[in-house]
Amino acid sequence: MKLVIQIPCLDEEESLPQTLAALPRQVRGIDEIEVIIIDDGSTDATAAVALAHGVHEVVRFPNHQGLARAFAAGLDHALQRGADVIVNTDADNQYDARDIEALVQPILRGEADMVIGDRDAARLQHFSPAKRVLQGLGSWAVRQLSGTKIPDATSGFRAVSRSAALKLNVLSDFTYTLETIIQAGKKQIAIAHVPVRARQTLRPSRLFSGTSHYVRRSAATLFRMYAFYEPFKVFFLLGSVLILGASAIGLRFLWEYLHDGGAGHIQSLILAGALLVTGVVTWLFGVLADLVGRNRQLSEEILLRMRRLELFVGAGPDARRPEASPTDDAAPPQRWRADRRPR
Repeated sequence: MKLVIQIPCLDEEESLPQTLAALPRQVRGIDEIEVIIIDDGSTDATAAVALAHGVHEVVRFPNHQGLARAFAAGLDHALQRGADVIVNTDADNQYDARDIEALVQPILRGEADMVIGDRDAARLQHFSPAKRVLQGLGSWAVRQLSGTKIPDATSGFRAVSRSAALKLNVLSDFTYTLETIIQAGKKQIAIAHVPVRARQTLRPSRLFSGTSHYVRRSAATLFRMYAFYEPFKVFFLLGSVLILGASAIGLRFLWEYLHDGGAGHIQSLILAGALLVTGVVTWLFGVLADLVGRNRQLSEEILLRMRRLELFVGAGPDARRPEASPTDDAAPPQRWRADRRPR
């Protein structure tokens, strides 16, 4: 049983040595442990520091791609390395590496394919009251949209089985935490959570510039992902709101018409008609979006089979675009083994 620990990094040369030193060398139920770094276009010596501290591979983007893409690249390369279980943790050492064993145990016992580390954010002293409230509301929203029971949806400390990693398709360019939980719920991936310890970070987040920015981007991600997996429900709800509005305005016009002939209220009749037509068209959009969603499910099934085939024959993402230039934004990232030779 092989465990691969992946660590997305962006300019983490100062904190990375401490994070790597704390990683476990042995985990109950695991025969082999490897560590890979996903260097998301760092401008400092993150890659060199990682290699100097004995990581097995550095996957380096030539420019900054974002946390979500770094996470997805880590899953791909961990699978290529033969991972049975993949653990994702942060480079800033906020998560206690001793809890990695607790994270992987539900997967090893066959109880879950994805395990999220629960920081109990409501009791973290280094979280401000506003941040605790927002974390709670965000996690509640994710539970409602995904049908899961994860109490700490924004935790990046998580373990994923090989089968779950093959099914996940990270589409967001902001963060993977919310999206992957929604995908797990919609794709029937068994998901669980375990309590973990978390420390205060000594630097501001590099994912967002402020609380309002994070709330806006997270809300947009949640809406987009729910509409992606439940398009008919979303469009039916929007259409129904428009039709209800049209009905209310139409009834008002009818009342005025019966009492005073409707004089001066013709605008209400026009607005009601416009809302009614828009609502019906929105319903039709929902039907079309649902049909497209069925086609997407078939595409995801084909992608899953391709990924399994790639692992079986030993190919991977690096083999998909042999003609790509190293400076091309779509080109595969550089891969550095422990011997520091680019691959």
